[in-house]
Amino acid sequence: MFSYVLGFPFLYFPEDKTEYIPALITIIIFSVFAYFAFRIFGKISKKEEQKIQEEVEKTLKGPMEGKNSQS
Repeated sequence: MFSYVLGFPFLYFPEDKTEYIPALITIIIFSVFAYFAFRIFGKISKKEEQKIQEEVEKTLKGPMEGKNSQS
């Protein structure tokens, strides 16, 4: 009755709380995968940032050397 008052008739709250165990296991597994995916994307991003920073330094250093040797 309470779920109909809130407008969520599709919610189901079981009397037997052991039915929550599979859902808990599933959410733990997906949370662990999400954590590792986040770490992997972070490491890849850091490597790409380092490569771009090296290219920027190389690009900025190149024209500066050329100007110093001409003058």
